[in-house]
Amino acid sequence: MAAGNAGERTKANARVEVWFEFASTYSYPAVARIGPLARAAGVELAWRPFLLGPIFAQQGWKDSPFNLYPAKGAYMWLDVERTARAHGLPFRRPSQFPRNGLHAARVAMVAAAEGWCEDFATNVYRANFADDLDIADQAVVGGCVRDCGRDPEAALAAAQSPENKDALRSQTERALERGVFGAPTFFADSEMFWGNDRLESALARAAEAAGD
Repeated sequence: MAAGNAGERTKANARVEVWFEFASTYSYPAVARIGPLARAAGVELAWRPFLLGPIFAQQGWKDSPFNLYPAKGAYMWLDVERTARAHGLPFRRPSQFPRNGLHAARVAMVAAAEGWCEDFATNVYRANFADDLDIADQAVVGGCVRDCGRDPEAALAAAQSPENKDALRSQTERALERGVFGAPTFFADSEMFWGNDRLESALARAAEAAGD
């Protein structure tokens, strides 16, 4: 389980929005790393699950670009593996890629509203990219909820409510409006930072803005 979601002492207005998608390979190390780094920097996090499918569709893609462009995909798998190794994270290339993260994203909306999204997102990414489990399976998602010390039945039921489904849809539309084109994406002081390798820059910008 990830470290607790409650931030320690935070700078006034020091805040980073974390936009993530469960099929995103580079979101795995980013989500695993950002909680402890943010707490150490005194930056609070706002978790923003969304879906990449509609965003890719606007670019004319019906699949992950890592599948559409094999050379890019081959490099990505090598790079994600060594990134995980550098940060001490377990990694196993999924036997299916990308996996459907819709249901997990709906649960993440519930988790974000209730304050346990960091733990849940970390668990789902480990299931997908370390344990090679099907995160489209409700039993797998329920297990990720249970590992957060939460009630799976309650969370799964809340995730299926029309209001929650609409909220995820609206959040994805908001991502499009803000120019998000991939995951993970971070916003700090209205500036966008894309990719696991820009995580520290986003946190630094948030802390800098809070001190202005």
